Amino acid sequence: MTPEQLSTAIVDVLTTLSAEGAITLPDGVPTSVTVERPRQKGHGDYATNVALQLAKKAGMNPRDLATLLQERLERLDGVAGVDIAGPGFLNITVAAGAQGIVAAQIVDAGASYGQSGTLAGERIDVEFISANPTGPLHLGHTRWAVVGDAIGRVLSAAGAEVTREFYINDRGNQMNLFGASLEAAALGEPTPADGYHGGYVTDLARQIVDADPAVVDLPPEERLVEFRERGYALQLAQQQEQLEQFNTHFDVWFSERSLHDSADVTAQLEKLRSQGHLYDADGALWMRTSDFDDDKDRVLIRSNGELTYFASDTAYYVNKRERGFDRCIYLLGADHHGYVNRLRAMAACAGDDPDRNIEVLIGQLVKIMQDGEELKLSKRAGTLVTLEELIELIGVDPLRYTLARYPADSPLTLDAAEMTRQSSDNPVYYVQYAHARVSGILRNAGDLGIAWSTSDFDPSLLSHEKEGELLRSLAEFPRVVASAAELREPHRVARYLEDMAGVYHRFYDNCRVLPMGDEETNDLHRARLVLVAATRTVLANGLQLLGVSAPERM
Repeated sequence: MTPEQLSTAIVDVLTTLSAEGAITLPDGVPTSVTVERPRQKGHGDYATNVALQLAKKAGMNPRDLATLLQERLERLDGVAGVDIAGPGFLNITVAAGAQGIVAAQIVDAGASYGQSGTLAGERIDVEFISANPTGPLHLGHTRWAVVGDAIGRVLSAAGAEVTREFYINDRGNQMNLFGASLEAAALGEPTPADGYHGGYVTDLARQIVDADPAVVDLPPEERLVEFRERGYALQLAQQQEQLEQFNTHFDVWFSERSLHDSADVTAQLEKLRSQGHLYDADGALWMRTSDFDDDKDRVLIRSNGELTYFASDTAYYVNKRERGFDRCIYLLGADHHGYVNRLRAMAACAGDDPDRNIEVLIGQLVKIMQDGEELKLSKRAGTLVTLEELIELIGVDPLRYTLARYPADSPLTLDAAEMTRQSSDNPVYYVQYAHARVSGILRNAGDLGIAWSTSDFDPSLLSHEKEGELLRSLAEFPRVVASAAELREPHRVARYLEDMAGVYHRFYDNCRVLPMGDEETNDLHRARLVLVAATRTVLANGLQLLGVSAPERM
C-alpha cells in the first residue's frame, strides 16, 4: 500500500462518513489528503493530520474526528492498525502483505514507475541556455543545460506535454563581428576590434577554407557574409553535438532571425498595439509594462527605427503562445534578475495571466576548482572554460549529477577531484554503485538459476524492519517526482536517490538475499529478489530523470 493509495482510502472514508451524515464538510470532501512517513520510529508506517485540518470545518473536536476515521480505516484490507496521537494525528501501520506488494507493483510498472498524471493536459515550453552561435558553450551554460533538461524530464514524468527549446541569438552585430573574425583568421589579418579570439576561431576558419578554398577570393562584402554564415552553421552544429553528448536534448532550435525574416515581430507588435498596451512617444514605440509592476515602460522600436531586444523577446513569447503552450518557462542566468518583472509585465500586456502563463527561474553562478585554483579560462576558446573541456575533465555523469543535486538558485563552488572520486562520500558514485550492486545481485541470482520473476511472490514474507523501511522509501518515489515537477526542483530526485540508496544498503546488510553454500532457495529469497529488482527500477528511473546513466557494473 503506497502513500497515494492510503490517501485515496482516507478520502473514500471521508466521503462515506459525509454521505452517512456522520460529518458535515461545508466545502465538500477534499480530493486528496497528505500522508507522510513519520519522523520517529514507533509511530506507524505512515501518518496524516487530516483530522486536525478538517475538524474546524466539520465543527468537531480533532480527536473525535480522528476516532471516526480510525474506526473505519482499521476495517480496510492492508491496514494493520491505526493509532491516535496528540491532538488528533493518525499513525497508520500497514500489514506486511499490503506493504510488500508494492515491490511487485514497481517491478511490473518498470520504466513507468514514478510517472503520474498530475500535469496531464498541460503544454509547457521550457526555454534554457539561449546562446550566441559565435563560440563554444561554456561553464556559464552548463548548469542550465543540466537543470533545464532535468526540469523538462520531471515535467514529462508528471504528465505534461513538454517542449525543450533553445533560442539561438543569431541576429545583431555580434554575428557580423563573428564573421569578420573568421575572415581575418583565414586571411592572416589582425582580429577586428571587439572581435572573437581563441583557437576555435582559427579552427573554424580553417574548416571553411578547407571545404571551399575559393571563398577567400570572393568580393569583400560577399566574403564576409560567407564566413559569417558558414561559421554560424559549423558552430551551431558543434553546440548541438556537444549538448547531445551531454545528454541534453532540445526539441526546438528557434532562430531569432526567423522572427524577423517572417515579419513575425512586426505582426505581433501590431497585435499588441490593437490591445491598447503600446504607445508612441519621442519618436519611439513603447510598451506600458509599468501598468503591470515593471519599474518603467519599455522601448520596442527606437526613434531611429531599430528594434530592441525586448521587441524580439515580446514577439517570441507571443509566438510560443500561438503555438499552443499553456505555460512558458524561462531559465535565465544570475545577471537577469531585472528580467523577471519585465517578462511578467510583457505577458500581462499580451493579455495573459503572468501567474499562469509565464514563469521565470533565475540560476546562480557555478565555480569549479582544480588543484585549489578556480577554472576560468579555456585553453581553446579564450573565454570561460568550455562545456567540452568540462566533460573531458569531469565526465558527463559526475558533472550532470552534481549540478542537478543542488537548488539552481544557490551559488555553487565545486571541486573537480571531489566530483570524480570513486568513494561512498561522492554522491553520484554512491547512487550509481547502489544500482550496480543490485544489478550484480540479480545477475548472481540468474547464475544460480533462481527464477524469482516467474515464481509465486508472497509479499507477507517481507516483514523485516529493514525491508519495511526500504518498501516505504520506494513507495515515496512517485510523490518525490511529482513534487520536483510542481516546484521545478529536480534536485529533490537526486537527494531522494541518495537517501534511498542508504536505506537499501542497510537492508542488504541485515537481510541476506541469496542462499549461502548448499542452502536451498526458498520463498523468502525470491521475495527479497523482487524487492531488490524494485530497488533497481527506482534507481534507474531516478537517474534517468537526471540524465545520468545507471551502470550495471562498476
